Amino acid sequence: MGADAAEALYRIVEAAYERRSVAISSNLHPSGFDELMPKTLATATVDRLLHHAHLCQTSGDSVRLAQALHGQGVKPLN
Repeated sequence: MGADAAEALYRIVEAAYERRSVAISSNLHPSGFDELMPKTLATATVDRLLHHAHLCQTSGDSVRLAQALHGQGVKPLN
């Protein structure tokens, strides 16, 4: 993630913090956010995201991958 994108994500989370709901979906565990952005921004972003959070963790095989492997992927537009 570029510096501008990392800063933008932090600003969105900060603006919503304790004011609005935010839903984020990621394949990356929150402890890995410092691999995507500077550690200080990652720490601040994750801190605000997880405070008051409800976490929904899923597991299992990818439904999209299973569909694609069975020829049920994206259908072309007519």
